[in-house]
Amino acid sequence: MKTKTSGFTLIELLVVISIIGTLVGLIVNNMASARARARDSSKKSGLTQLKTALRLYYNDYQQYPEGNGFSINGCGDGDDPCTPGGTFSAGLPDPTIYMRQLPPSVNYQSGLVAGLTNDEFIAKAILENASDPDILPSQEACPCASCSFAETEYIVCAD
Repeated sequence: MKTKTSGFTLIELLVVISIIGTLVGLIVNNMASARARARDSSKKSGLTQLKTALRLYYNDYQQYPEGNGFSINGCGDGDDPCTPGGTFSAGLPDPTIYMRQLPPSVNYQSGLVAGLTNDEFIAKAILENASDPDILPSQEACPCASCSFAETEYIVCAD
């Protein structure tokens, strides 16, 4: 007579391992998308802070700082192009600092900040999550006849 041994068969072990592998894959994928959403949130926050700093500058000088289509001029002596991590200020002789450190999430050298005129500006950053619900409303709130926005660009502009 055969005695029944306790234990798992090879097929049972393979099924359990495949289920665990699938669950781990789903969890890792969700963690990666959560990180992307966190980076996008940081970019949006940085643009909002930049918008506030530009508005404070406008309140003092009744115009936005000049830009060359790729960066704003408001660093160093006030006429130098700003770079990520730089200090946005009016320069000399007015030492007012509007933003101690420009957001690194906005790549100024790649044309993601555009000074349009002295009365308006558009700042944009590329988000990783193309399905972010804030992208389309931000683009619709900032009409620009000469601008074309990519599907993943989050936009802030003058009010």
